[in-house]
Amino acid sequence: MPNRLAHEKSLYLRQHADNPVDWYPWGEEAFRVAREQDKPILLSIGYSSCHWCHVMEHECFENPEIAQLQNELFVNIKVDREERPDLDELYMNALQAMTGSGGWPLNIFLTPDGKPFYGGTYFPPEDRGQLPAWPRVLVAVAQAYRQRREEVERAADDLVAYLQQQTRPPLSPTALREQFLDEAARNLVPHYDREHGGFGTAPKFPSPMQLEFLLRTYRRAGAPRALEMVLQTLTAMARGGIHDQIGGGFHRYAVDDAWLVPHFEKMLYDNALLARIYTLAYLASGAAICRQVAEETFAYLLREMHGSHGGFFSAQDADTGEGEGAFYLWTPEEIEAVVGPEEATLVCRYFGVTPQGNFEGRSILHVPDDPALVATEFGLSPDELAHRIARARALLYEARSQRPWPARDEKVIVSWNGLAIRAFAEAGTAFDRPDLLATAERAAQFIQENLWDGRTLFHVWEDGEARFSGFLDDYANLVNGLLSLYEATFDPRWVDWARLLTDLMLERFLDPEAGDFFDTPADGEKLIVRPKTFVDQSTPSGNGSAAEALLRLGTLLGERRYTDRAVAILERYAPIAVEHPIACGQLLLAMDFALGNPHEIAIIGDPTLPETRALLRVVYGNYIPNRVLALRHPEDEEAARSIPLLADRTLVDQRPTAYVCRQFVCQRPVTTPRELADQLGVRIPDE
Repeated sequence: MPNRLAHEKSLYLRQHADNPVDWYPWGEEAFRVAREQDKPILLSIGYSSCHWCHVMEHECFENPEIAQLQNELFVNIKVDREERPDLDELYMNALQAMTGSGGWPLNIFLTPDGKPFYGGTYFPPEDRGQLPAWPRVLVAVAQAYRQRREEVERAADDLVAYLQQQTRPPLSPTALREQFLDEAARNLVPHYDREHGGFGTAPKFPSPMQLEFLLRTYRRAGAPRALEMVLQTLTAMARGGIHDQIGGGFHRYAVDDAWLVPHFEKMLYDNALLARIYTLAYLASGAAICRQVAEETFAYLLREMHGSHGGFFSAQDADTGEGEGAFYLWTPEEIEAVVGPEEATLVCRYFGVTPQGNFEGRSILHVPDDPALVATEFGLSPDELAHRIARARALLYEARSQRPWPARDEKVIVSWNGLAIRAFAEAGTAFDRPDLLATAERAAQFIQENLWDGRTLFHVWEDGEARFSGFLDDYANLVNGLLSLYEATFDPRWVDWARLLTDLMLERFLDPEAGDFFDTPADGEKLIVRPKTFVDQSTPSGNGSAAEALLRLGTLLGERRYTDRAVAILERYAPIAVEHPIACGQLLLAMDFALGNPHEIAIIGDPTLPETRALLRVVYGNYIPNRVLALRHPEDEEAARSIPLLADRTLVDQRPTAYVCRQFVCQRPVTTPRELADQLGVRIPDE
C-alpha cells in the first residue's frame, strides 16, 4: 500500500510513495507522533534528479526488512530540498558541523523537538569499505537515543547553539575599498586548475559566479590573464562530457578534473547561470564558441525545460531504467547506425567515441581535440567540419529521442526562474534575439499571475498550486531578473514590481541586529534556527543576490535606502569574501558593483527608430557590468515620474539622445553611437 507521500505534490516525495518505509511529510503530525512514542526522527532530504538518492532508495528504503527496522525505531520524514531549501540549509549546516562534509541524500537524526544529533549522506545496505551498513547505523543511533539520552540531548543542544551563533558571526564592518577586489582576485588564482580550467580538483563544479568575477576583474583592471582563465574554463567545459554535445545544456558537475564524466542530472539553475556567463564572456571577448554554446543552452532550455504555461521546470533526472546516464551514452555501432558507415568515422573521431568507451563500456560524447586538428586530419575546412558535425548532431538527437527519457521534475521554482529570466533577457539584447526576450517576459508574467497574490511571493508552483511562502533568494533572484527585463523592454511595470518585492524583502527578511538578511520570512515556520546564508552553494547566496538587487534598483531609482542597505551587508562580509572568494563569488560581484561607480545611462527616443536602436546597441553589445539603463519615449511623461533617472531629459536637436552620469557627475548629452561609446569606454559593436 502507498504510504503518506502518495498525495504529495512533489515528484521526489511521490517517488517514495510505494516504499515500505512509513514516511511522513514534514509537518506537525510527524513530530506529534515522535513525542507521543518517544522516538527519534529520521529526516531524509533529497531531490528528484539525485542519483545517489535513487540508489539508497532502491537498496535500503525499498528493502522490506530494512524498512521494518526503520519503522520500529524511528518516525521517518521525507523532504524535497527543492520545496524546502530552508530545511535543507539548516540540517545540511548541522551535518557539516558534525562531520565536516555533506551532500545528498542527507540523512539526519533528530530529537522529537527537531534538534539534530547524528547524520550522514549515503549508506549502503551492507558494510562497504569505510561506509557502515544502514541497518547497523539505525540500531546504533536508536540505542544511543535510548541508553544515553542525556548525552544525546546535550550534544543536540550544543549543536543548535553553534548553528544559532553561525547566523550572527562576530564580524566588524569594514569600509569597502577597491583593493579588496584585487586581493580577492589574487586569492582566487591558487584555486585555478591551470591544465583543465575551473577551480579545485575532482569533483569539478561549474563556478559561474567566480568566472563572472574574473570577467569583472578583466574589465575593471585590464587584466588579460583573468579573461584567459574564463575562456579556458568555458572552452574546456564546452568540449567536455559535462556539456551535452547532442542536446545542449550542461549536467550538474564532473566527477573528474577534466570535465569528462558528469553526474548526469540537468538542473535549471546551472543552465541559466552558465548560459548567462557564456553570454557575458562573448560580450567581453567576441569568442564565437561562447555565443554558440550560450545559444545552444538557451535552445535546450526552451526545448526541454520550458512549460507551455511560460515557466521553467526545475530538473531532469540522471537515471533511466537503463541505468545512470544511459540516455547520453553511445557506442561506435550506435553512431554508425544513425549517421552511416562513411560519416561514422568522422563523428566518432570528433566526439571521442571508441570501442572500449570511457564510461561503463560506452562513450560519453566530448571533443577531446581541437576541431581545427580534426578538420586537418580529414582534409576539411573548418566550415565543412562544422556543417557535417551539425548535421550529425541533429540525426543523433533524433535517434536519442527514441530512447526512454530521463524523468523531468516539472515544479516551477521562483528563485531558479529568476535566474532564467535574467539570462534570457540579457541574451535577448546581447544577441538581438526578440524570441529570447519574449521568453523572459512570459516567465515573469507566469510568476506574477500564479505565484504572487499582491502581497506574498510563493516559492514553488506544482500541479497548478502555488505553495510555501517565498524565501530570500526567491525575492532577490526575481528582482534581479525583473531589472534585467526592464533594461531590455523598458516596460515600467517590471520596475514597479521589483520595487514592491524589494520593500517586502526588507520588511520580511531583514535581521535588524546584524543588518543582513535571513533566508526565511519573519512570518514563516519557526525552526530551531532561522537560517541565513552568505556563502554560495550551487546557486548564488541569498545575501549576495539581495545586495546586488538592492544596488541595481537603488542606482536605477536614485534611492539611497536601497544602496545603503546593500553596502552595509557588503561591509559586514567583506573580509570573509576577500579571503574566501571560492565561497563568496556573489558577494564579490555585488562588491564590484558597489565600488565600480556604475554608469547611469538614460536614453530619450522612440525605441522603434533605427537611431535609438543604434544607441542601445552600444550598451547591449558590450560588456559593461556596472551600469543601469533606462529609456523614455519623448512623449511618455509617466516614465520620468516613475524613474527619476529619466526626469528632465529631452531630445537634442530632435534626435534620440543618450545621457551618461557617473558618481554624481553627468557628461554632456550625445546623439551618436561613437560619442556614446567614447563616454562608456567601449567599442561600437560590429565595427
